[in-house]
Amino acid sequence: MTSETLVGLPFIELYSVESTNNYAMGLIHAGMAQHGTVVFAHEQTRGKGQREKQWTSAPGENIMLSVIMKPFSLAVSQQFLLSMAVANGVHSFFSKYAGAQTKIKWPNDLYWCDRKAGGILIENQIQGQVWKYAVVGIGININQTNFQLIADQAVSLKQVTGKQWDIIEGAKELIKALDEELKLLLDAPGEVSKRYHRALYKWKEEQAFKKNNKVFKARVDGVTNEGYLIISHAHQEFFKIGEVQWVFT
Repeated sequence: MTSETLVGLPFIELYSVESTNNYAMGLIHAGMAQHGTVVFAHEQTRGKGQREKQWTSAPGENIMLSVIMKPFSLAVSQQFLLSMAVANGVHSFFSKYAGAQTKIKWPNDLYWCDRKAGGILIENQIQGQVWKYAVVGIGININQTNFQLIADQAVSLKQVTGKQWDIIEGAKELIKALDEELKLLLDAPGEVSKRYHRALYKWKEEQAFKKNNKVFKARVDGVTNEGYLIISHAHQEFFKIGEVQWVFT
């Protein structure tokens, strides 16, 4: 395993920004991007979530950052393998303090006891068949305790542990965990999927899903390296991201 640090430097700390992903993409478009750069913000005014959703977070209470990466030697078709490695790093960081109830909900949400603790948004710059850059956005609930209308759906590390956390130190520890998982991706890519599945939310369990306004139950069998969710009910099916929704009662 390589001992060289893959990501984490430079570490750019911002008080307020529209979106750390947008800021990082701006560096790329301006020709100022450096592999490994972390953009950390105490406040995002227009944080981004999956499928055009907005990521809302109380200012100064949580980890909100983006990492600029050149995707090593990965092909465009291997985008989800990077997503798995990132999810493993986020899981490793949070589960160290929150324990075994920490899970990865497909495709890339951080869950604790059926409640969302964080999320990942990866945006890519691809030219032809060349994957030039990945901007890895990560948001994790750390010290926030008031989630208002989504209080029954969200959770923070402070709520789990009862402790107040230093978000800058936490962000740097998260980056170290992410760095270790990226090294594993380079050295033993087959292990990435195995680690992802060991932490996979509802793996080998029955779960309710919805597709085209129809709700059905199926067993979660796993996730392919291309990012398809594998589920079984009357027969086995493969769903790409956005094709099927999780249903909670």
